[in-house]
Amino acid sequence: MLKVLCSFALLTLIFNSGFSQTKKPGIIPQPASVTWSDGFFTIDHNTEFVIPDTTKGTSNLSGVMHEAIVKTFGFGPKISSRPRSSTPAVYFLISDVRDESLGNEGYQLVVNPQKIRIIANEQAGLFYGLQTLLQLSPLPDNLVIGIDPVINIPAVTITDYPRFPWRGLMLDVSRHFFNFNDVKRYIDQMALYKFNVFHWHLSDDQGWRVEIKSLPNLTKTGAWRVPRTGLWWTFDPPKENEQATEGGFYTQDQIREVVKYAADRHITILPEIDIPGHSLALIASYPELSSTGKPYPVNPGSKFYGSSDNSLCPGKEVVFEVLDKVFTEMADLFPCEYIHIGGDECNKSFWKTSPECQALMKRENITGMNELQSWFTKRIEKMLKSKGKKMIGWDEILEGGLAPEATVMSWRGMDGGIEAAKMGHHVIMTPTSNCYLDLYQGDPANEPATYSMLRLSDVYKFEPVPANINPALILGGQGNLWTESVATLSHAQYMTWPRGMALAEVLWSPASLKNWDGFTSRMEYQFDRLDKLGINYSRSAFDPIISMIEDNGKKKISIKTEINGLQVFYSFDESFPDRTYPFYSKPIDIPNGASRIRAISLRNNKKVSKVISIDLKELAKRPLSN
Repeated sequence: MLKVLCSFALLTLIFNSGFSQTKKPGIIPQPASVTWSDGFFTIDHNTEFVIPDTTKGTSNLSGVMHEAIVKTFGFGPKISSRPRSSTPAVYFLISDVRDESLGNEGYQLVVNPQKIRIIANEQAGLFYGLQTLLQLSPLPDNLVIGIDPVINIPAVTITDYPRFPWRGLMLDVSRHFFNFNDVKRYIDQMALYKFNVFHWHLSDDQGWRVEIKSLPNLTKTGAWRVPRTGLWWTFDPPKENEQATEGGFYTQDQIREVVKYAADRHITILPEIDIPGHSLALIASYPELSSTGKPYPVNPGSKFYGSSDNSLCPGKEVVFEVLDKVFTEMADLFPCEYIHIGGDECNKSFWKTSPECQALMKRENITGMNELQSWFTKRIEKMLKSKGKKMIGWDEILEGGLAPEATVMSWRGMDGGIEAAKMGHHVIMTPTSNCYLDLYQGDPANEPATYSMLRLSDVYKFEPVPANINPALILGGQGNLWTESVATLSHAQYMTWPRGMALAEVLWSPASLKNWDGFTSRMEYQFDRLDKLGINYSRSAFDPIISMIEDNGKKKISIKTEINGLQVFYSFDESFPDRTYPFYSKPIDIPNGASRIRAISLRNNKKVSKVISIDLKELAKRPLSN
């Protein structure tokens, strides 16, 4: 009887695997070239994954491959340096003759019923080919203990390579601390979609997160703040003698482990120490570094600008002595050629009354506050250069004069990046209008609290290269997840995906292949994968978008959806709509006495969104839609 049950379960797994392939897998980011063929290559626990001894630079690939396949399929792969039998196998090969069209990160993937071959110029290409192979592999709906799934990979030929060399995501761990295992999980998810830079925002007013052995107060004091829960900027400031118990930091051993973990997945970690502003955690640790020299606590998320000095004092030599110690140890911890120094939103008001700053300005013939920050930034660039590092800063470092070799990360729109590129500097485009993942992605009445709006379609519309700018100076782009309102990995995932998928496609795929309907179709295939991998994500792009319009002097309700082909049903009577309710087809008159509208999206009579519920008085306060 047990044999019969096991055989039935195995047949079910085989059937489910084959059945799921009636629709071609949705690969994100979209490869440069995809040609589907007939037939399948079957992977099971007997399949060999071959990395020949002669394949240069693949020392870490087998370990990463083993881990990825175990997570994906539930069994450990047989990895060898040569095929041990005549059975079909998966081959990873470094090309004997370099294919310049593939560059350092491109690959060719060929699947037929006899074998799979992934060929690349460098190990990075093999790794990205593996990620595509995993996306081609249907995940089992369930795993039966003792029975390995049989995975049918559709026959296909793919040629693929990235559009930009810089494809980044930034995680702010200062506002809320994420332990190093959560950071590694976030890096795993980046690797799925071929991101290659992890920007680690390690310091700010709310916490210092990296161990600096020569400056122990940074983690003794700067890494901790008083606990608060609720809306950011509404918190009470620390009370007298209140214990700072919330926070944390990464030891240098943990950082080295995460750096190696990322490098094995072809992700470079860009560390950021935000100076001269956003430095309250540093100043709380060493009060002599500010213009006032007063003792301040680490900020818990309460308003403090103007009352507490969170900017380092350029006129005090001790500031540069401390930063030299910080960057000496940082340069040893992080092999990345760059260190990010922030430079944004620096409050210069205390500099105006600082005797040290005024003396410096007189001595150096500095005439304004922006020029004073520029002087500071240029000195820091020389410091980093002495340690073998290049400097990156937010676009405020343009103000007062840009440091000679600085790279600019343009966040206040594209203008800062355009200005820097015209000066011959490298630029990473990360404008709030397309790349800030901490913003709302659906109706604010039904989303976690934040500010402003960045819908999925806005991310997908992003074009990193402005007109009339040398494309070679645009290194790429990056999504930024600031965490004032993001306290857990699950919430970080919700804010990142699927907007991170859209950004991955913008930065990897040829611009000529951009297609919104094609992307959203492939995105839904990815949702199924994320469900099975236990990764949280948002479906807000399916939600009805409700607004007021003015039609011949009369206010009406308009409803749209980001995803095409959805049907919207609505109610005004305080009940929850379904497909039996009125169908939206044109702007709606507001019934007398109505106080709330609810709407839901369906496709093929199946609910695909949450119910969006908005108070009509609140809706009336919003700007009218076109």
